[in-house]
Amino acid sequence: MDKFSFLNAAHTGFIGDLYEQYQKNPDAIEPSWRSFFQGYDLANENYSLTDEEVSVEVPEEVRKEFLVIDLINGYRTRGHLFTKTNPVRNRRTYTPTLDIENFGLNQSDLSTVFSAGEVLGIGPKSLAEIIEYLKAVFCESIGVEYMYLRNPEELKWWNERLNKNANHSNYDVEAKKYILTKLNQASTFESFLQTKYVGQKRFSVEGGETLIPGISVALRDAAELYGVEECVLGMAHRGRLNTLVNIFKKPVRDLFSEFEGKDFEDQDIDGDVKYHLGLTLSKEYQGGQKMKMNLVPNPSHLETVDAVAEGIVRAKIDKDYNGNGNKILPILVHGDAAIAGQGIVYEVVQMAQLNGYKTGGTIHVVVNNQVGFTTNYLDARSSTYCTDVAKVTLSPVLHVNADDAEAVCHAMEMAVEYRMKFNKDIFIDLLGYRKYGHNEGDEPRFTQPKLYKVISKHKNAREIYANKLIAEGSITADYLKEITEEFKTHLEVEFAESKKRETAKIQEFMPNVWKGFVLKQLEDMLQPIDTTYLVDSLKDIARVISKTPEGHKFVRKAERILKGREKMVFEDNLLDWGTAENLAYGTLLEEGFDVRISGEDVERGTFSHRHAIMRDEETLERVNLLNTNPKNKGEMTIYNSHLSEYGVLGFDYGYAMAAPNTLTIWEAQFGDFANGAQIMFDQYISSAEDKWKLQNGLVMLLPHGYEGQGPEHSSGRIERFLQSSSTDNWTIANCSTPANMYHILRRQMKRDFRKPLVVFTPKSLLRLPRAVNSIEDLANGTFQEVIDDTIDTSKVKKMVFCTGKFYYDLLEEREKLGREDVALVRIEQLFPLHNDKIKEVMDKYPNVERYVWAQEEPKNMGAWSYMLERFELARLECASEEYRSAPAAGSSARFKRRHQAIIDKVFD
Repeated sequence: MDKFSFLNAAHTGFIGDLYEQYQKNPDAIEPSWRSFFQGYDLANENYSLTDEEVSVEVPEEVRKEFLVIDLINGYRTRGHLFTKTNPVRNRRTYTPTLDIENFGLNQSDLSTVFSAGEVLGIGPKSLAEIIEYLKAVFCESIGVEYMYLRNPEELKWWNERLNKNANHSNYDVEAKKYILTKLNQASTFESFLQTKYVGQKRFSVEGGETLIPGISVALRDAAELYGVEECVLGMAHRGRLNTLVNIFKKPVRDLFSEFEGKDFEDQDIDGDVKYHLGLTLSKEYQGGQKMKMNLVPNPSHLETVDAVAEGIVRAKIDKDYNGNGNKILPILVHGDAAIAGQGIVYEVVQMAQLNGYKTGGTIHVVVNNQVGFTTNYLDARSSTYCTDVAKVTLSPVLHVNADDAEAVCHAMEMAVEYRMKFNKDIFIDLLGYRKYGHNEGDEPRFTQPKLYKVISKHKNAREIYANKLIAEGSITADYLKEITEEFKTHLEVEFAESKKRETAKIQEFMPNVWKGFVLKQLEDMLQPIDTTYLVDSLKDIARVISKTPEGHKFVRKAERILKGREKMVFEDNLLDWGTAENLAYGTLLEEGFDVRISGEDVERGTFSHRHAIMRDEETLERVNLLNTNPKNKGEMTIYNSHLSEYGVLGFDYGYAMAAPNTLTIWEAQFGDFANGAQIMFDQYISSAEDKWKLQNGLVMLLPHGYEGQGPEHSSGRIERFLQSSSTDNWTIANCSTPANMYHILRRQMKRDFRKPLVVFTPKSLLRLPRAVNSIEDLANGTFQEVIDDTIDTSKVKKMVFCTGKFYYDLLEEREKLGREDVALVRIEQLFPLHNDKIKEVMDKYPNVERYVWAQEEPKNMGAWSYMLERFELARLECASEEYRSAPAAGSSARFKRRHQAIIDKVFD
């Protein structure tokens, strides 16, 4: 008996839709249909039923309909492998191909009309027409990867969107002229620079010029169609100068002055090379829509800017747009070798949907030169595409031929539309080439002789598009000549004006955000800041953070922590580190500052001292006790990050760049974890003010202290930060008391300028009985750059300078030995050294004969080299470990022995 006779009259378009649904989610299909599909084998004519072990024959026309549906899915899934997207190379071959024979069809089927065409929205069509349509959609200038998406709504959207105009643009003449104008500007600008500044590095976008009209169209659509009010663009070198001039409207004369190598007018900064500089402007579109546009300054370390740009966007979402990510658009422009090779890309991509870091979706554009510095793409990655990192977050990818200007703009339009609808990342792989070597002075034929023979004969994108428009009658040759000459004249005028200038100028980045803050130098950093707070107010905050709010129930251990806080403040008046830190945040919140903390396990703190977030035992709701204070004018957010240092630190640096009135803190799980983010410290945090006039108040908490935990978790590598210290670029501190930690955090926000702050926070001191302060120390004190000893100054023969936790080890030994001739002076602020205060302390001790710097770290680490170089008030001896390659011993017994040897040396 034919169990499938009903299929003869069934609507095959309906069956096709059901089959698609079954492939995505079998359990969503009605059971009888699911049984049919489970037994269905596209490679055979006979199908076995699971409920009856008999074979039945599916009607031939129905079977063929399924084969055509399978062919359609084949194009959707693998069509991107067979596109015309590579302008200068032959594509690699992939098997199996999309030949119909691989889907059980043959040449005799080409004239047969199949209802499966309805799946594509074209109605019943012959197989030949269906194939022609599929090639137009999936195998021409745009290849699409999207079938791995798991959201049925997204899949449906893509299927429908790609069917619109068969995935081709449908621009009118005015739109085509706009694209040509931007493309002409990009090409003419590069030619002009090549003529005027022969051999100078500019990292031209030639070979990928369609990036300029593409981004222009994306920003225009974002503003005019979706109401986007601001854009943040992060990109490296390639095409940056063109972007600055032709999208961000940087005055060309300013750029020419930079090419001339003129000194910067501001003598307090060193500036940077022209293709690292950023810019902020406001643009008004023809419809009256306005958009703020920010191109983020960047260093040479590729993709570092990605994290910074995302942090800026998140800060603006939080502070300027009331949480609405659709008001601001992040765009990241990558290089093909960099996106595949740089680990920070993965770290940033993994943030895309995380609560503390998501930005409403990012448009990633890859300027794909198909070669790195000199390395062929076959040696640059193992993945098929440079954009395969997109699959981590199930983000669609559009591979586009960079020679096809309209296809590039069409892809950009789809990308903006997708991002605005689904608030997810999307990648555009712009396949082009690089006309010159890595820079304009390189000889690419050394490593790519065959490729560059092809490139030398290849027409550029402007020629290709102009010829197309002339051939179709959209423009004339005279029109092209006219717009080219007009732009050249503009460049010549600007070039002449630049010659009249004597200096170059660094444009300020996001000046409106930093209104009221001014760059300050060393003397301002050493000025005292009032960080006092009323005792009663502090006690009120203490009550808030030591009580369970109504309607919540915390686990018993958490309740004990709250009771402990209450006892510290209201009975013992001995506040530990965590309590003092939380009170610092609480006071700032009452004063109208926001607080953001992020990093690995920061909600409770690596060493379980902070407990900023409590969890309701029943509902698992996250409760931030500090935010329950009715007196707050600010808000605190704290997020456990994913296991990333480089990416998260960059993100938080970007956040602080766009939110100067937020105390933004990144905490490393252990201080040495900062190693993984060293590029961010070197290229942004320590140097951005000097390079780009960027202030930033980011606070970095790096747990540091030698407690026998081995080489990895002892040292925060103090020496590296001190080595990067100049005169006034940041603050480096190693506090030894909860009160000093409290005051330095408050000082950070009470100043009228911002500098990064690195604090080497303790581990053992978090619970050391001696490392406590009274509430009056917090209320009435101030940050102490230097903490003097309290012994009889007349008896002291040796003055020992130390910092952080080591002070308590030395203090314990001194008491044990009963030594009154050794003073222990704590340098709480290592950089900048407050020499006046140090001298003031030294002058109190008239009989000192020896001055010693004592540290836990080996002599080639810690602060010794820095103190030897910078401390000019006396000749210092050193009490430390000998030179080591590892920061500490792995054996606890050996550690104790060495540690005691240092202490013994102090008291010799």
